[in-house]
Amino acid sequence: MSLAFTPNFFLTRVGDDLVLHRGQPRTGASGIRKKRVLVIGGGVTGFTTAWALLDAGYDVTIVAERWADPKNRITSQIAGALWEWPPAVCGKHTDVISLHNSKRWCMTSYRIFDKLQQMMPPEDYFDHGVRMRLANFFFDEVLENMPDCGQLDKWLEISSQPDIRCVRRDPRLIKSHAVNQKAGVVDSYQHLAPIIDTDVYMNWLRFVLRCKGAVMHTRRIEGDLLDLEDDLLVEYDADVIVNATGLAGFDLAGDKTVYPLRGALIRVVNDGKMFPQVREALAVTHDDTQNDTTLILGGLAQPHRYDLDLTLDSPEIKRMRERCNNFVPGLENAKYDPDAPLVQGLRPFRGSNVRVERELRLRKDGTISRIVHSYGQGGAGFSLSFGCANDILYLIDELEKNMPPAKMGTNGVIRSRIEEQSHL
Repeated sequence: MSLAFTPNFFLTRVGDDLVLHRGQPRTGASGIRKKRVLVIGGGVTGFTTAWALLDAGYDVTIVAERWADPKNRITSQIAGALWEWPPAVCGKHTDVISLHNSKRWCMTSYRIFDKLQQMMPPEDYFDHGVRMRLANFFFDEVLENMPDCGQLDKWLEISSQPDIRCVRRDPRLIKSHAVNQKAGVVDSYQHLAPIIDTDVYMNWLRFVLRCKGAVMHTRRIEGDLLDLEDDLLVEYDADVIVNATGLAGFDLAGDKTVYPLRGALIRVVNDGKMFPQVREALAVTHDDTQNDTTLILGGLAQPHRYDLDLTLDSPEIKRMRERCNNFVPGLENAKYDPDAPLVQGLRPFRGSNVRVERELRLRKDGTISRIVHSYGQGGAGFSLSFGCANDILYLIDELEKNMPPAKMGTNGVIRSRIEEQSHL
């Protein structure tokens, strides 16, 4: 497809939610200058936010040091990208505020990924890399008998969500999925979940953004954005800056609580020749079919590790492969993906919670900053992407109404602030 292609789908807010629709978004009156948003960050969070902003009628410039490339992957491509109800295995979000907000964010993303896959079957359209597959979760204890009630609570919350499809708890799933009977698994459940081929999806998303009019500028921005704000707003003729830079929030947001979770995934050939082809996600050690011919094994979540020096011979990688082999009979025969047998990256995490909020510090002249932040999603970037983008739209609305910034809270920073303003 050429860039003359006009996507016949758009995002819009309906009530408190962000929804995907077929058709063209409504645009403002011609001749009136659109407000421009500068999005800093070319990962899934920045791209998804840019998509929502474009469909809301903003002009958007995206600045990033690097873009998605299957030969030189960015952090968003180093992901199993299996949608998961919080707390996700690789998300590591246990903070009360993060958990509360992440649960609504992930459901917004679930509904949009599900709708995208239904609206645009990959065999009929430019492939977006999104598939709805059964995700199976296995446990070595009956959920009710676990000392920690976290897994049982998670199951009960999942089963209470009307939009999560094909929910089923049944220990017979263990045998039907040929799980090694010596693995000690005694309980299991499954549900339909989005699984994203990150290489394909990031390429598709970039194409959609360019078709919708996004301007992309390759550049590294260094320093505290609060100090750079005035110059960047002038340089890019922007009204608002969105910081979606992940780990770079340490410097760009002056946030010293930001640190990496080093992650790694093994990729093996899943063509059915060396072992029975896996067509669903199997989660104990996190196996998922990222596409029809690649099986993802893993992964790791190592806090405060900045080095990317893991190899297939690293002890933790060997242990990861061995756990997977012991779980699925025949997997020990799997051949490594010849192009990328091992992928690794640094997931952006914070000491407290995911940050989706406006800059709380005042500018040097005492005025309110026009910076909005979205970072710290850890390994749950895809699961939270559309929900976080929806909140960014609300936060920019706050800026337009000259409302003061407020910290995130368990009641949802967006609703609480708008309700507060409505009562003034």
